[in-house]
Amino acid sequence: MADFLKHILWATDYSEESQEALLYAGLFAKTFGARLSALHVIPDFSPVLYEALPAIEAELTGRIEEAEEAAKARIHEISTAKGIAFDHVDVRRGSAAKAICQAANKKKADLVVIGRTGSSGGSQSAIGSIANQVLRSSLVPVLVTKKRKTGPAVKKILVPTDFSAREEIERDFAWKLAKGFKASLGFLYVMELFGHDFRLTDELFKAVLEKLKARRAKEHEDVEIVEDVYRAVHAAEGIVDYATTHQYDMIVMSTHVGKVARFFLGSTTEKVVSRSSVPVFAIPPGKD
Repeated sequence: MADFLKHILWATDYSEESQEALLYAGLFAKTFGARLSALHVIPDFSPVLYEALPAIEAELTGRIEEAEEAAKARIHEISTAKGIAFDHVDVRRGSAAKAICQAANKKKADLVVIGRTGSSGGSQSAIGSIANQVLRSSLVPVLVTKKRKTGPAVKKILVPTDFSAREEIERDFAWKLAKGFKASLGFLYVMELFGHDFRLTDELFKAVLEKLKARRAKEHEDVEIVEDVYRAVHAAEGIVDYATTHQYDMIVMSTHVGKVARFFLGSTTEKVVSRSSVPVFAIPPGKD
């Protein structure tokens, strides 16, 4: 378990959702004994401005350096206010999403924690462009959170499944998370009603539950496991509705799951992240 999460990277834009994400980052770091780093990215317009106005290069460089120091000071203030210490504070220039992914790779982070919409998010049901790009590009898992009325806690973890080979990777991550948090696991199969022959619904449910029970028999006994099948028009709607109504604390799923045409990021996973009221632990393709 000690090798599961060794380094967690919290990316911040100082927004309320970003600071909520910090609470989760701190919880994960404490639970798994991981190092916690902070990252803020400032825009870098200097190359364009240097070329257009070379006379202001020195002045602009000074202002950028001041902004970097101010950013570090702001992160220190947040750290003190939240009572969460950082192993390292990094301030980078450039595109936020690109810089976050590069930092995660360079620092060998095992998890990136980020707010769903950030300061630029206008809709409570939309995913911000930075979080979206990080999800699409990150080579390490990404925990996307949103501001909630209650504090961070992970006691019930939901794992959507379609019984693909990919599911075993998600199950492994979910198992380790459940062991660390002493949480229960819920495995959910969402039966999309659109396009199904309703006369086959009972037979499909029976087959799905048999698969779930067969998989459950292979698991250890010290983690509570629940399996269920849920009817919904679309998979994302079913996952979000089930997680909400059954009071799950976190959803674990891949950035693509099973049938690419139906589950590729931009479809099910992205919609779940956009609409979910609970954090989503997203596992990138190829992560094992």
